Amino acid sequence: MGDHKEQSLRVGAAVRRRRRALSLTLAVVAERSGLSVPFLSQVENDRARPSQTSLEKIADALRTTAVELLAAADPACSVDVVRAEDTGPAPTPRVRSLVRGHHQLHASEFTGEHEAGREFQHRNDELMYVADGAVEIEAEGRAYRLARGDTMYLTGGVRHRWRATVPETRVVVVAVAEHIEAVRDRRR
Repeated sequence: MGDHKEQSLRVGAAVRRRRRALSLTLAVVAERSGLSVPFLSQVENDRARPSQTSLEKIADALRTTAVELLAAADPACSVDVVRAEDTGPAPTPRVRSLVRGHHQLHASEFTGEHEAGREFQHRNDELMYVADGAVEIEAEGRAYRLARGDTMYLTGGVRHRWRATVPETRVVVVAVAEHIEAVRDRRR
């Protein structure tokens, strides 16, 4: 019995990403495609499935093809298990992706040493969870020590760097994916 069941694709997020990349409103796409704004909104929110003809009209309005939209679509499965690799002791350091595919969240597990001098500044929010060991994190000029079970939440745009202070440290980082426009206007 498999952990990942192949199902149909959700094309809505791909349509929304393409429309936003072109800086188009739903009204413009509706005018170009001959489809209604409410229907297009339902498609983007995966509340309606477009027929092949409607998908082609949407693709034409977005200056792409139905094949390209389907290729960029998210799988419609609601459960996907990513198993730990049971191949013996893993080399450290290592990074393991905890989420497959193109989704709204990205999650990775870091084990062992980490490039301490590397500074990060992610577009969207992220959460760091220390599963084992301990880390030191520098964020916006302040130093923090986190031990097993501790978490740190960082809003989008916060500059930070971190390093493991104990061998075999495991840190899980969960972040809003880069393709999601979740950053707030910091000038307000």
